[in-house]
Amino acid sequence: MSSPTGPAGLPVRMPRPRQPGRHRRPEPLAAPEGAPALVLAVPGTPSAATRGLAEEIVSIARSELPGLDARIGYLDGDDTEFPTLQSVLAQAADERTARYEQALAAGVEAKEPDGPVAVVVPLLAGPDSALLRQIRQAVMDSRVAADLTDALGPHPLLAEGLHVRLSEAGLARADRARLFTVATAADGIILASVGGDEAVQAAGITGMLLAARLAVPVMAAALDQEGSIASVAEQLRSSGSQQLALAPYLIGPEIDPDLIAEAAREAGCSAAEALGPYPAIGKLALGKYTTALGIAPQQAQGAPVR
Repeated sequence: MSSPTGPAGLPVRMPRPRQPGRHRRPEPLAAPEGAPALVLAVPGTPSAATRGLAEEIVSIARSELPGLDARIGYLDGDDTEFPTLQSVLAQAADERTARYEQALAAGVEAKEPDGPVAVVVPLLAGPDSALLRQIRQAVMDSRVAADLTDALGPHPLLAEGLHVRLSEAGLARADRARLFTVATAADGIILASVGGDEAVQAAGITGMLLAARLAVPVMAAALDQEGSIASVAEQLRSSGSQQLALAPYLIGPEIDPDLIAEAAREAGCSAAEALGPYPAIGKLALGKYTTALGIAPQQAQGAPVR
């Protein structure tokens, strides 16, 4: 059978036919034209490291949803090097209005903008009522129509991220199904959160998923409550755990990293790194955005427990 040819008899690349049936690949999702911006609300004191982390997270979100307008607003920004959440929302609103006015001036039929200008996604692993109040207040102060989502967790992907960070620190096996051991692997995990009792309860849900992955006890404790870390460490030791590890249930910017090291010393154990720009964080942020807009159901799912 001959194949189609182009100029000078060269073969022409033909489009691959769509695979029929339920096993065909889904069409890639793209951001609808004129969709609200995704604004990542970053807590904590801004720094170059914080900016790098936030930029990596929004880059992941953009790669998952082509055409996404993703921006970063800092809760404690200075509107010079680190734009505040209020100014980012105001700029998004001004740009939407300007696009509409330019279309009218060019004689192009355009629908007057309505609905939210942005969806604000807090860069928080779990609920922190104090920080969420600040973010909500910043949205109100901007006088921009914007939706505010919940924190990213609890979620199976966060348990996966915690597992990875523990294994990177040599505190957990990368895969407990494999026939090798890690000499420093912990037999009890302290899941350290911030945000009070509500945050501890939410962290406990992710902790159960982490415990299933590691087959060791996991208990949540509050970094911002005096004595909480030491108390949980004592409970784990009294129940038979001898080699503890501290896993920060944090993205990173929301707390001074020195507090993690201090908590590990208090518990007499080693600590893993915070979740940071783990790829799932960007996917979870995007999932909050798409769910808020009803673009598609949240796609992010945790890896199967091995």
